[in-house]
Amino acid sequence: MEALDKFDVAILGELQQDARLTNAELAQRVGLSAAPCWRRVRALEQAGFILGYRAEIDRRKIGLGVLAFVRLDADRNTGGVTRAMEEAIRQIPEVVSCHYISGTGTFELQVVARDLDSFSQFARDVLLHLPNVKDMHTSFSLGEVKAGGALPLSHLGGGR
Repeated sequence: MEALDKFDVAILGELQQDARLTNAELAQRVGLSAAPCWRRVRALEQAGFILGYRAEIDRRKIGLGVLAFVRLDADRNTGGVTRAMEEAIRQIPEVVSCHYISGTGTFELQVVARDLDSFSQFARDVLLHLPNVKDMHTSFSLGEVKAGGALPLSHLGGGR
């Protein structure tokens, strides 16, 4: 795929809102017949625009009441050591997001836990024992204003 047209952008927008749409429903919403819509969705998947489909779960309903933002400072920022740290972070289910950041710190993590006690135990037993960790700084979410939002598509033209 070289460029996205208005139908592709519309498909992306609709699927971000409801990935459970049937192909027929999606086709109707974007103004295509079923077969071309299906081909476009497959092309968007193959080109890497659509990375996957998943259910969005309310973390509080499954007993994960704490959302922490953890900045990890690395002792050294060299290739091999940083890659080892990245791989270790990828293996931790409680880390739901991790970004390599600029400014102070090396990584910014979003971590979920049942409560403050379980987070504290997790931080001591897991995060502080990651390879190359020099320091850790934590902030806690006091309430979500917006989470799990769809990506803006208006810059692509024909989007929402």
